[in-house]
Amino acid sequence: MTIEKNEANKRLIEKINKVEENYTKNFSNTQKILLTTDGSITAILDVLYGKITLSTLEQHFDKADCEISKLINVNEGAQINYREVIMHKDDENLIYALSYIPLERLTDEICCDLVRADIPIGRILKNYRIESRREVNKIYIEKPNERLKDLFNTKEDMLAREYVIIHKNNVLMWIKEVFPVSKFTNI
Repeated sequence: MTIEKNEANKRLIEKINKVEENYTKNFSNTQKILLTTDGSITAILDVLYGKITLSTLEQHFDKADCEISKLINVNEGAQINYREVIMHKDDENLIYALSYIPLERLTDEICCDLVRADIPIGRILKNYRIESRREVNKIYIEKPNERLKDLFNTKEDMLAREYVIIHKNNVLMWIKEVFPVSKFTNI
């Protein structure tokens, strides 16, 4: 297990180094931690800012299309929860997140918390003592879409990562988190 963990850490370091090289910018230690952690982003932000808040931008049930079914390893047409949120401290938007969650892998209680309240996924997993692990699949830079430009009040490039939360050897959630390249540079 330790050897596997060391290999996974090496791959994450290689991913972040490659993004830095291609972008010709060195990222802050905080940015690197947020992009490579296999733990809860919410917990890290709580340490940095005090308890943060999450606001749901959009959430609905949908059917997995071909692309989504591959991301979360379900059949096309499976019921999913589509969720877009912004994590913030007071009026400062910190991180935007998009998630696809296959409903067939959630208990009714978890599903209720997910759709009923603005609770970060990390807190939901902790509240229900769900043993899980995160696997970071991609770290990259992208141009902001209109929603991101509006949320962060900038047109600058965005740092992004995509990962899955694994529970009982199944993808429990696919998540993409995004923030501007200038965010978290002074912490």
